[in-house]
Formats: sequence, structure tokens, C-alpha cells
Amino acid sequence: MHGSGARRTRKPRARADSRKDSTMSAVAHPSEPSGAPDRWTPRLVLSLASIVLLLEMLTVSYIMVSVALPQIEAHFQTTQGAWMLTSYLLVGAVATPLLGKLADMYGKRKILLICIAVSAVGSAITAAAPTYGLMVAGRALAGTLTPCVFIAYSLIRDVFPAKTIALSVSIVTTGLGLVAIPAPFLTGWCLDHFGFRGIFWFFAIATAVFGLLILFTTDESSLRLRSRMDFLGAALLGLGIAGVLIAVSFGPTWGWASGSTLVYLFGGIAFMIAWLVSVRLLPEPLLDPRILRQRSIVLITVSASAAYGLSTLYTVLMPMMTMPPRSTGLGYGFGVSAKAYAIFQAPQGGMIVVGGAIVGILVGRNVRPRTLMATGMALTVVGFLLTSLLHDNKALLICFAVITGTGLGFAYATVPNLLIEAVSPQLQATTSSFANTFQTISSAAMPVVVFAVLNNSYIAPIPKSLTGGAILYTNSGFQVAFQIGAVVAVVGAIAALLLPRKIKQLQAEAATVAAGEDESGATSVVLGH
Repeated sequence: MHGSGARRTRKPRARADSRKDSTMSAVAHPSEPSGAPDRWTPRLVLSLASIVLLLEMLTVSYIMVSVALPQIEAHFQTTQGAWMLTSYLLVGAVATPLLGKLADMYGKRKILLICIAVSAVGSAITAAAPTYGLMVAGRALAGTLTPCVFIAYSLIRDVFPAKTIALSVSIVTTGLGLVAIPAPFLTGWCLDHFGFRGIFWFFAIATAVFGLLILFTTDESSLRLRSRMDFLGAALLGLGIAGVLIAVSFGPTWGWASGSTLVYLFGGIAFMIAWLVSVRLLPEPLLDPRILRQRSIVLITVSASAAYGLSTLYTVLMPMMTMPPRSTGLGYGFGVSAKAYAIFQAPQGGMIVVGGAIVGILVGRNVRPRTLMATGMALTVVGFLLTSLLHDNKALLICFAVITGTGLGFAYATVPNLLIEAVSPQLQATTSSFANTFQTISSAAMPVVVFAVLNNSYIAPIPKSLTGGAILYTNSGFQVAFQIGAVVAVVGAIAALLLPRKIKQLQAEAATVAAGEDESGATSVVLGH
């Protein structure tokens, strides 16, 4: 009975007698069946590859749509191209907390596959849309792919053999950097042969194929969080996130002091405050209120948000600093084309993957994730500072990209490992969604903050007629921009160092917890009140 606190009898496990502590083993890897392999198998490798390829679509999507945006705006004769990016980000951020709770309640693979299906349909709608409004609506639906990152590594935590988890979640979260290398070439091929619609057909087909591979190669988690769904909390938090993200995204266009910007910003903040109040008042809120009070989870979220925001900032700033021609006389720029820019992009993207793999190996050898997060943020500080000081030499910039990419790879891969250490399996997706939401807000807000500084004080006095209409910034402007990034990285490093040496795991219990297995064999946790 829900809320009664009654306990059901757990079915015996075949391997329990061979373990030092069967209860702790069940928590550490609860869904591992009797006789399950404790090492890599062909099916396991295919499962991991399918998940990584699916998540690669996130990075591919952002890069390809950004490149195709001028063609889309010209076709539909619109100046609202930013909505193609904002709607995708917005729906992903708003849906994340709700989907995290649903994943814990009904099964992580089930919710993952639903997200994949909705995203594929959204991409198909975008590809075939006869109007710009319908195109934006389809793009918004495709944004349901965003929560798949944290749902995927939460699922891996439940169904992969214990010895493979650390490396697997590291590869899943940092494999996102590798696709940035071929993305410009793939974008050019799609646009040249099929136009901008070809890009979205590619998303629809690839997402569907990877979803099918996951369906046939990845098991469902046996864990269930027995709880009621907090639709009021989901609505309040969703509206709050939407308001803040819209204000941040369109503030530079509307003006920071305009009525529209202020209404969205303060309205979003008001909804978030109302959500925090509801968390304390409702018996079964969207987010366990203990998560908000858990110092380790808050610090992990701060470090993760810094890393993801810095990654977005670096991705935006580097092309603007390397692609202008030397003839501008601004002290930066090499006149490289979009394709030639890969000489800077490839080292950073490749080292993100390498850094993530190193984290997976070291965590598997009992190196504390806290130490690796602090190391990653320290490397990012060094990379940003060196880039701010010396950016007129290609070889040096490539070296700095390697340092920055390694640091971000360490940080990316450490986040899921820290969250796995900080919360019990039953709260994994819910807690990860909390961190993911703030990562998304940070990724949207940080470039806006930096460009607000650049546009106010550092626009180069060069006529737009000589730059093709593009705005160029002074050399000191880029110095300040990268130094702002270095300061944010310092904050992330401090948050990592403040983590306790041994993180106390938050367990899935309120007043009474009853654990057992239902008729299908799924382990369930009933929150009693």
C-alpha cells in the first residue's frame, strides 16, 4: 500500500551468498541479474555505442542548425531565426525535471525511448514544415532529446555491470565532443545536396535508428520510485525556467531594460520561488527537498554548470577570434574558413573525449571524482587564461585548445560519477535532472553575459561595410571575455574542492522506505509519509 510504510519480502538473489554484503551490493548494482556478466560483452559494447551515437545528435544538431540558419531565414523571410535554437533549448530545459521524475517512477529506458520517439517526430515535422511557425514547433519537440543525456547515464548506472559503469558514463558524457570534428563537413554535404531540410531529415532518421538500436541492446532498469507525480510543481518550475531562459535569450535583442525582458525575467523568478515554496508544502514534491539541502549536490551542480557554460562560451568565442582576416589589424584572426577552423576545433573536441576516458579509467581504480573535477576545472582555468593572453599564434592556440579540452573532458565525465556517488539509484534520474536544468541555464546565460560586456565596451571601430556586416571586437575585448571564463572556472574549481572527501549518499526515503520487488521483478521504493 502506498504511504503505509509496509514492507514486502524481497526475492532471494542467487549470488547474494557470494557477496560480503548483499544489501549494499543490491544498492550498488541493483538490477544485475543472477549470472550476469561482470565484464564487457559484444551486446554491452553495442548498447554503449548506440547511446553515445544518439547523444552525438545533440552536438551535431546545434552546430548544423546554426550553420543552416541564414538559409532558413532567407527561405521563410523571417528575422526570428533565434527561435530555432531557443525553442529546442527551452523545451529540453522545461521538460527535464518532469522527465527525470517519470524516469525514476516508470523506468529509465521507457522514458528514454519515448523522448527519442518524440524528438524524431519533431525533426520530421521540422523537415517537412510548410511554414516557419510549424518549423519552430517541430524543433521544440525535437528538444526532448536534451534530457536523454542524464537519463542515459542513470540507466547505465542501473543496468551495466558494476566494473564498467565509471568508464561507460564518462564515455557517454564526453563522447559529445568528438562529433564536433566532422560536423562542418557533414553540414556542408547536407546543405549542398538537400538544402536545409536535408539536415532535419538526417536528424529524424538517425535519431530513429539509434533509438531502435537502444531498444534491442539495452535492458530496462529494475528500479522504481513509488511516488505520486507532482504536476503543480512541474508546471511552476517549467514556467520559471521558461521565463528566465526567454529573458536571457532575447534580452540582447529586446533590450535588458525593456518591458518584455523584465516581465519574462521577474515572472520566471516568481514562478521559481513559488516552486520552492511548493517543495516544502506538498507531501510528494517533484524534487525531494533534501536534495536542495544536500551540500554535496549543490556543489556538484555549481561545478557542472560552470563546466557546461564554459564549453558553450569557448565554442562561441573561438571562431569569432580565429576566422577574421589578419588585415583587420586587431591583433587576432587568421582568416580561416569554416572548414579550416577544424584545426582549432578538432584538438579541443578530441581531448574532451580523451579526458573523459581518463576519468573513467581512474574512477574505476578508486581515484575520487572530487579530485578529478577540481583538476579538470584547474586545467580549464589555465586554458582560458593562456588563450586570453596569447591568441595571435596558431600553434599556441592549438596547444591551449588541448589544455581546455582536457579540462572540460575531466569535468564532463566527473559530473555523472559524482552524482552516482551522491544519491541512491532510486533518486538518480530526478537528481541528475536538477543538475541538468542548471547546466542548460548556464549554457544559455554565460555567452549572453559575456557579449553584453563586449557590446557595451569593446566593439572595434571598423565599418560594417568592410566586414560584411559582422561586428568585430577589440583585442582587449577578447582578453576580457576569456578572463571572465577563467573566473567562472575558478568558481567551479572551488566548488569541487569544497566537496567532502567522502560524500554521504542521499537515500530514497522520507519518513519510511519500503523496498521490495513487484510481480515483474522490478525493485521498488515506496515513499511513506
